[in-house]
Amino acid sequence: MELIPALEIGWGNGWVLLALLYLVYGFLLLVFPKDMTTRLYEYDRSSWSRRQRAFYVIGKLFVLVYFTLVILTPLKTGAVVFIPGIILFVLGLGGFVIALVNFRNTPLDQPVARGLYRISRHPQVFMLFILALGICMAIGSWPALFILLLSSLFGRARTLAEEEACLERYGDSYRAYMKRVPRYLGFC
Repeated sequence: MELIPALEIGWGNGWVLLALLYLVYGFLLLVFPKDMTTRLYEYDRSSWSRRQRAFYVIGKLFVLVYFTLVILTPLKTGAVVFIPGIILFVLGLGGFVIALVNFRNTPLDQPVARGLYRISRHPQVFMLFILALGICMAIGSWPALFILLLSSLFGRARTLAEEEACLERYGDSYRAYMKRVPRYLGFC
């Protein structure tokens, strides 16, 4: 891992892993029913507080910085952390796909509580974090890791707002779900 990685444009950079993620994700969104993709992205944000909105925007700005670092940093194929990074990336991508399939297979009038959602209320978010952590290791970048952690902290505002929206939509069934399932794979 490097504190100041060399930034350059190249074919062997971290963007390759981001491209793989978005190819898989894009394919899934194309083959999933339209109502599922609508449920995934179109929810009421009108009740968000100013703080939640601000944290959401700040988190997105950190994601943009993270993407820039990943795109411009070469993969460290010879480094000790490269293989564990690729393993985390693959595990995160696989878990993300499974979580999306679990999401798709849940009726629209029910909260998602199947598959990975039995052990985490937000497996998509958790798996994307694991995937992104793997990318940080594969490019060997401490700054990318630091930015990832900051974006995750600010992104928590969105997670909490989504839970509030689910409580409004599903009521007691979601409240019971929250009591039995942790937010992020074993911890809140």
